[in-house]
Amino acid sequence: MFKKLKRKSIQKQTDKNLKDRDLSNVNASAKSLGFLVDETSFRDFDKLYSFSSFLGFQPKDVKVFSFIEFKKKAPSLRQDQISNKEFSWDGTISNLNAKEFLNRPFDVLVGYYSGYHEFLDLMVSKSKAKFKVGVTGADDRLFDLLITIDINETEAFKTELKKYLTVLNKL
Repeated sequence: MFKKLKRKSIQKQTDKNLKDRDLSNVNASAKSLGFLVDETSFRDFDKLYSFSSFLGFQPKDVKVFSFIEFKKKAPSLRQDQISNKEFSWDGTISNLNAKEFLNRPFDVLVGYYSGYHEFLDLMVSKSKAKFKVGVTGADDRLFDLLITIDINETEAFKTELKKYLTVLNKL
C-alpha cells in the first residue's frame, strides 16, 4: 500500500513540476550536456562521455547521472547515482549529488532510458535544463524532442542527436 501511495504522489509531483517549467530558454545554443540513465538497461557510460567530442562539447561540460533500483551494500566509487530509496513518499530527493545535478542549468538534458520510469521522469521534470531530449516511449510531456531509436544503438542515437541539435541551431 505504501509503495502505491509513493508512486501516486511522485506522479502528482511530476505533473506539478511540468506545470511550473520555465520554457523561456528552450531555443538557447548548447554548451553543456547532461544524461539521466537507467542502469538496468544501459551501463556503458564511456560511450555517453564520448558523445562530448562528437557533438563538440568539452568533457568538463558533460555529466552522466544514473538510477539504480537497489544500491548494493558494498561501497561504490560512483557518486552520480541514485536509488529508489532516496526518493521520499512525496517526491523529495534526499541525494545531495542528485539535487546538485538537477539544479545545474544544462543546455541539453538527455533522458537516456526507454518507456515510463516514475523516478527518472520525476528527475527530468525537476531538472533546470533548458532543452530536454528523450527516447521513444517516454512521456512526451517531459521532453522537447523525442528520438525514435533503441537505447542500445548508441552510434545511431549519437548521429541522430547531432542531426537534430544541428537543425535546431543548438550546435
